[in-house]
Amino acid sequence: MMKNFSNSPLHNNQAPNHIRDWNNKKFGFLSAVLLRFSLRGYGFCMASLFIFCFGSLFYQLNGGPPNILLDIRQYLGESTYLDDHGPPAPRVLPFPSQVVYNRVGKCGSRTVVILLRLLAERHQFNLVSSDIHNKTRLTKHEQVDLMRNISNIPQPFLYTRHVHFLNFTRFRIEQPVYINIIRDPINRFLSNYFFRRFGDWRGEQNHLIRTPGMKGDERYLDINVCILENYPECSNPRLFYIIPYFCGQHPQCREPGQWALERAKQNVLENFLIVGILEELEDVLLLLERLLPHYFTDVLNIYKSPDYRKMGNMTGTVRKHTPTLEALQVLYHRMRYEYDFYNFIRDQFHLMKKKIGLKSVSRPPSHQASFLRDLSLRTPEPLDEDEELETDLEDANSWLVQP
Repeated sequence: MMKNFSNSPLHNNQAPNHIRDWNNKKFGFLSAVLLRFSLRGYGFCMASLFIFCFGSLFYQLNGGPPNILLDIRQYLGESTYLDDHGPPAPRVLPFPSQVVYNRVGKCGSRTVVILLRLLAERHQFNLVSSDIHNKTRLTKHEQVDLMRNISNIPQPFLYTRHVHFLNFTRFRIEQPVYINIIRDPINRFLSNYFFRRFGDWRGEQNHLIRTPGMKGDERYLDINVCILENYPECSNPRLFYIIPYFCGQHPQCREPGQWALERAKQNVLENFLIVGILEELEDVLLLLERLLPHYFTDVLNIYKSPDYRKMGNMTGTVRKHTPTLEALQVLYHRMRYEYDFYNFIRDQFHLMKKKIGLKSVSRPPSHQASFLRDLSLRTPEPLDEDEELETDLEDANSWLVQP
């Protein structure tokens, strides 16, 4: 007879113990595995963090990523942030962002360049000021090279140099916006005449550096003798100076005549945002601030500040005096095309002030003349100190106010 042990008490007690032991072993094994896995994961995470931090430090100290990071990048693929997110939004440039100031000699250009240096630092635009002063006429290849160099300046930029007008579009290069300042032609001539001989307040010897080949008899040549005896420096084509800066690089632009005059006027209307006159410099600065705020904001306040006045007082020409009445009349006749252009610029400048509604802050000329109405020979250099003029200045000015 076979016994049924399934219902026996002994069997009932042993079965649960066996199962319990098996469950305990299983739980212990799983706990050990989980604990071992957690320690591995923690260690891996810490090791990864350490490698990342060390790699970042190495990258910053040596200016480039470590090889291990490059290997990881190669292993993971060449995907970049730009592949996943696209290029960043382009920088919004002000308009215009390309400005050329082909400054005319002895028309306050050094005054303006000092201002531009302060403004460039304040408004974060690129100012490139050329130190080439004696090469205004360029060959075709020189023109192309210069225009390409200008176009490659990071925008926004302002480029300034003593150079005759360059026609960028002729060579299929984007044309920048031009600005400039001129002054009364006789005043400009006088300032240049004495500056070449005696320099300015920056140093008594700087004129010797600029004109080392000038002999003593030429350096101390009386300006009346130079004009009345028709010396080359006081005659055409040397007196035909302002117009070529606006006419351009064509050979005929250097010949005094109607063709160069009309072409210069046309270029002003088509390519220059503003051409101001030095006799109304504060109004010029206000218009520049209105038309090019990203370059000239707050320029008038800087110009009037004591710190700037201290720097600018060194730019005035020394030993400058006025020729005789006879010499002035001869000089004016020789410069008739220059005066035609100056009067045109003055009228355009006043028209622009009227259109914009600018309230003038410049002082009007202290005298008027019949056929030479705005020849302000007593207008000082910008930022210049008061100078003692020769006794014949009163005679010249009395002639200017005669009807």
